[in-house]
Amino acid sequence: MTLIESFYPVLKPWLFKLDAERAHTFTVKMMIIAHRLGMLKSVVSGTPQSRDVMGLTFPNVLGLAAGMDKSASAVEAWGSLGFGSVEVGTLTPRPQPGNPKPRLFRLPEHEALINRMGFNNPGIQSAVKKLENRRTKAVVGVNIGKNFDTPNEDAVKDYLICLKAAYRVADYIAVNISSPNTKGLRDLQAEGAVRELIAALKNEQAALKKEHGKTVPLLVKIAPDLNDMQIEALARVFNEQHIDGVIATNTTIDRTAVAGHRLEKEAGGLSGAPVRERSNLVLQAFRMLLKEQIPIIGVGGIVHGTDAKEKMKAGASLVQVYSGLVYRGPALVREVLESVI
Repeated sequence: MTLIESFYPVLKPWLFKLDAERAHTFTVKMMIIAHRLGMLKSVVSGTPQSRDVMGLTFPNVLGLAAGMDKSASAVEAWGSLGFGSVEVGTLTPRPQPGNPKPRLFRLPEHEALINRMGFNNPGIQSAVKKLENRRTKAVVGVNIGKNFDTPNEDAVKDYLICLKAAYRVADYIAVNISSPNTKGLRDLQAEGAVRELIAALKNEQAALKKEHGKTVPLLVKIAPDLNDMQIEALARVFNEQHIDGVIATNTTIDRTAVAGHRLEKEAGGLSGAPVRERSNLVLQAFRMLLKEQIPIIGVGGIVHGTDAKEKMKAGASLVQVYSGLVYRGPALVREVLESVI
């Protein structure tokens, strides 16, 4: 067991006395400081198996999901901890403060979080500048979205701005159309809207490939709250447009799993253990409908190593964690990687 693994259980009770967002901010800052001081040692034991997906070599199958490092400030630190990939963002063309606070809540009884952050971020250009000189073996994904005040009819422009800016520094780019915390964003998952968006992004991807001499895969992150018809429609578009990958899933707006909890009615996306079952069902459905060459990154509800193993069995090529890391700390990284070997 590494020092940071043994230290987190001691630090966690103090962190959980803080407001959830303050604790989040403090943790990211401490990760950066620990990395600079050389105190971060990978919790991965042995030699993890690398995985070739989308033309990229991932040092291991476990990634940090978008939302933990919104500004691309601690990429090297997460890589040093043992993550095979780090997805930063969501990033928008212009900086924005996000929704009013408080906007992040813990539900410890359910190993869950509710967030309505609202894409608070420093803007795509700020993140690109930080990523220009990154030094990490971890694959880095850039998660992009639209500004809150950009109407949906102009959303394509926002995504194109972010795609162009991030292309030269990203290993892959994730298109977020599934956050419940930007008004109307999930409407972009409608078949017509998503077809228009992906077509525009794939055309730009082809042009950027020629300009930069490299292919940066384009993925779409979807919601767990899709019905069968919506899943079929999205899979049809993804197959037609030759999307490079799918991330399944984002947070849920369903509260069935936490009914009766004092925070049940808080607006925002629910993540953590309660979303696991639905996320896995959506993952399985997409795996059945998508072309074999379109990989899926499974995220949602991984709190134990066995949860990650379930996602791999359901058809995920890679997995990501976020909420589980809040509750389990760095030990979860080791546990996941030992479970999926």
